Amino acid sequence: MSYNVSFISLGCAKNQVNCEQMMALCAEAGYSIQAQPEGCDVVVVNTCGFLASACEEAIENILEMAELKKAGQVKKILVTGCMTQRYKEDIFHELPEVDGLLGTGSYGDIATAIAEVMEKGEKPCHLGNIHTANQSGERILSTPPWYAYLRIAEGCDNHCAYCVIPSLRGKYRSRPMNELLDEAAELASAGVKELIVIAQDITRYGTDLNGEHQLAKLLKELCKLDFHWIRLHYLYPTDTTDELIDVIASEPKIVKYLDIPIQHCNDAILKAMNRRDTKANLLALLKKLREKVPGLVLRTSLITGLPYEDDAAFEELCDFLREVRIERAGVFPFSPEDGTKAALMEHVDMEEAQRRAELAVDVQSDIIDAYNDSILGEEREVLCEGYDSQAQMFYGRSYAESPDIDGRIWFTADSEIAPGSFVNVRLTGTMDGETTGEEVKA
Repeated sequence: MSYNVSFISLGCAKNQVNCEQMMALCAEAGYSIQAQPEGCDVVVVNTCGFLASACEEAIENILEMAELKKAGQVKKILVTGCMTQRYKEDIFHELPEVDGLLGTGSYGDIATAIAEVMEKGEKPCHLGNIHTANQSGERILSTPPWYAYLRIAEGCDNHCAYCVIPSLRGKYRSRPMNELLDEAAELASAGVKELIVIAQDITRYGTDLNGEHQLAKLLKELCKLDFHWIRLHYLYPTDTTDELIDVIASEPKIVKYLDIPIQHCNDAILKAMNRRDTKANLLALLKKLREKVPGLVLRTSLITGLPYEDDAAFEELCDFLREVRIERAGVFPFSPEDGTKAALMEHVDMEEAQRRAELAVDVQSDIIDAYNDSILGEEREVLCEGYDSQAQMFYGRSYAESPDIDGRIWFTADSEIAPGSFVNVRLTGTMDGETTGEEVKA
C-alpha cells in the first residue's frame, strides 16, 4: 500500500544525509513524500542526541507531532536517529505517543517499519548493529539544489571524554573511494555546484581501510568532477597532514575555509578530555595553514567550563583566541553528558560555564568584526541564495561562509539574480555581524 510520509530532520548534516536516504527508501517502496506533516500517514522525526539540549529539541518536536496526531492530522509517529539510539529504553515509556523506533544502525529498515506500524498495528523497534550499518544508498536531496553533502565516513574513534558520538554512531568506517566518487559524480550531474565533504572526522578517512590517510587522494579525484566549490567539514588537528594541506592550497575548487574543532587550548584540559593535541601543536598547525593557504578562513568549536578549567585556563583560552584570531567560532558551555567520562569529573556549575561561554563569544565578536572591516573594498565571488523583499537585497555566501552556521553576504544588483548563480560582489559595509555589498558587472 502507499502511504504519505513526512520527515523532520534535526541536528547535523550527517543526520540530514541519513534522512535523505530514508526518504529515497520510502519512495522506492511506493510511499509518497510530503513536506508538511499535516495530513500524512506517518511522520518520521529523525533526532539528534549529541547533547541534552538536542534531546530536548527532539522531544519538543515529537510532542508537536503528538498534538497533530491527537487532532487527527497525523496517524503514526516514528522516531529515528541518535536520541533513539541513546535513550531507546526510555522513549516508549516516557513518550507513549511514539508508535515505533529505529536506531542509528537501522535507518535502512524505515520502509519496513512504516508497513509494520500501518498494516500490522505493531510497535516496531529496530536497533541494528551501529558498527556495521550500511552507509550507502540513494538519496532524495533536501538541501537547495546548488549544494549537497557527501558523507565519506561514519562513526568516530577519537573517544573524546565529553562526547557520546562513538556510542551512538559506532566505530570509524570509511566508505570505499569508488563508491564516493560515483555518488559525487551523480551529484555533479544533478547540478550541485558546492559539494560539502562531511564526517565526524574527515582527516582520518582511509586509515581504517589500509592504515593510510587517503583524504588528500580523494579530494584530488573530487576536484576532477564538475563542482565549482568543494568545502571540508571537519578536520581533526593531529591528522591534518602536510600532504592534505598542500592539496587544499593547490586545488582551486577547494574553498579556503576549514572547520577544525579544537574545543580548548589548555594542555591539562586537552589531555583530560582525551584530545591528542597540545597548545604548541595547535599554534604550529594554525601558523602553517595561514602561511600555506593565503586568504584562509578558519572555523572552530570551543567548550567553556570543561573539567579542570579554572579562571586561569579560561583566560588562557580567551588570550589564545585573541592571538590566533580564528575568524569563526561556535562557543558552547560544557554539558556533562550521561555515559561520558567527563561527566564524572569535577567541573564548574552550568551557570558559570554559560557565563564563560558568553564572555568568549564577546571576544570572538570583536575578532569577526575586525575581520569584516578588514575585507571591505574586496571583491568576492558569491553564490546567490535568494532575495529578501523586505530588505530589498539579494543574499548569498562566499567561500568564507558555510551554509546554516555562518552569516550571509547581502548585496544589491541592477537585475534579477537567480538563486544558485555565482556573482562578483564588492564588499562595502557591515550589518549585524554580516557584510553588505554590490554586484560588480564583469
